[in-house]
Amino acid sequence: MSPSDATADAVSAPVPDGGPGTRPAPAGGGIAEGTDRSTGWSTDQEDTLDLRLPDELLALFETGQPCSDDTDTDTDSVTAPDAGAGHGQQSWGDTTAPASSLTPADCDLLDGVAEWGPITTPVGVFQLVPLRVERDLALVSCWMNDPAVSAFWELAGPQNVTEDHLRSQLADDGRSVPCLGVLEGAPMSYWEIYRADLDPLARHYPARPHDTGIHLLIGAVTHRGRGLGSTLLRAVADLVLDRRSACARVVAEPDLRNIPSVTAFLNAGFRFSAELDLPAKRAALMIRDRSLRDLP
Repeated sequence: MSPSDATADAVSAPVPDGGPGTRPAPAGGGIAEGTDRSTGWSTDQEDTLDLRLPDELLALFETGQPCSDDTDTDTDSVTAPDAGAGHGQQSWGDTTAPASSLTPADCDLLDGVAEWGPITTPVGVFQLVPLRVERDLALVSCWMNDPAVSAFWELAGPQNVTEDHLRSQLADDGRSVPCLGVLEGAPMSYWEIYRADLDPLARHYPARPHDTGIHLLIGAVTHRGRGLGSTLLRAVADLVLDRRSACARVVAEPDLRNIPSVTAFLNAGFRFSAELDLPAKRAALMIRDRSLRDLP
């Protein structure tokens, strides 16, 4: 899940941001096996490692039936998306459309991202809409080829480069849900909401059960440099905490070189916890604690 980030108010952070560095999907993004070389840990004694697998993951192993990504494998028919229309009859402006028309709600380990619904933010009504490759590939690929984004996500090139990354997210047994960020009816950002405690990232920091990670990039240049990164990061982190009662922390690992991204996380209420040596980058471990969410 980890593409590196691009600017955060330019936020191209998988503001998760992470950028490449944790998940196997993005170029240079797979986490290799090995010892934890992280340094600078927080002195918070609660940052301990729990190796017990969550019950929902064990259930997947028992049934042997991973979730389907429910995407169209016919990529020959992919065309550039129309900003005014979505999948089928779904309009991007219609944020109240049934979640079931977007993606299977019972196929993720994140408490049904497709059903989280729209939220009102200081910059307008915002919604995470689970991604569909046949509908969204051309748009996301275009964003990935922006130099400000590709410097950290490393997914520039023909559409199949982005497609491979997206399909790897969708085929990940529900541990990651890639989404478009739709603001006031228009898609303007790409997000990955993922189970950090079930991700290779967990080998590199003291993960806690149900830690939820965020990756983000803001696509349109016109939306960058205006503070949108911080505003939307705070809103989505609050959304995660509101919709996932078992989650006590939202985490991210932006590239340390991506100062705008790190700054956006800090302005969104995340705290800097540690520096992480990940296979593809040196990252800043950013954490938004449920217990501290009301602090400015």
